[in-house]
Amino acid sequence: MKQGKIFLLKGAVYIIGIVVLCLCIFALPSLAQQAAAGNPELSYLQYPVLIGLYVTAIPFFFALYQALKLLNHLANKQAFSKSAVHSLGIIKHCAGTISMIYVIGMLLLVTQNALHPGVALMGLAILFLTLVILLFSGVLQELINKVLNLKLQNELII
Repeated sequence: MKQGKIFLLKGAVYIIGIVVLCLCIFALPSLAQQAAAGNPELSYLQYPVLIGLYVTAIPFFFALYQALKLLNHLANKQAFSKSAVHSLGIIKHCAGTISMIYVIGMLLLVTQNALHPGVALMGLAILFLTLVILLFSGVLQELINKVLNLKLQNELII
């Protein structure tokens, strides 16, 4: 892969990380406060929902770090290595963790009759996106594993 494309992808990962970090620091607390003020009967859910969103940010940032490591492997012409497979596995597990947290959170909100349709649509969109990332990284991990096995067999034959 050309260095310019890798640089562009790294820039996109950094921009995504900065945007999500700014949302976590600046936007989420004020949005939670506004939602609690607008719906006083559900104000007791302000902090649990906010904590749940912050907990999902942990695997998200860890997955972004692993994506940067994977891009470094691509830049160093080590795309087919055990460490690349390991990074993809961690990304897969992070996506699964985020999916599970959102499913649990949405189920808890349903039991409290507090799942607003807009929140449900946003949660389902994030859930669908993380499932796509989980499946894609799993398939890519299996493909790279097969390539590594073929490479190992080829080296043993020669």
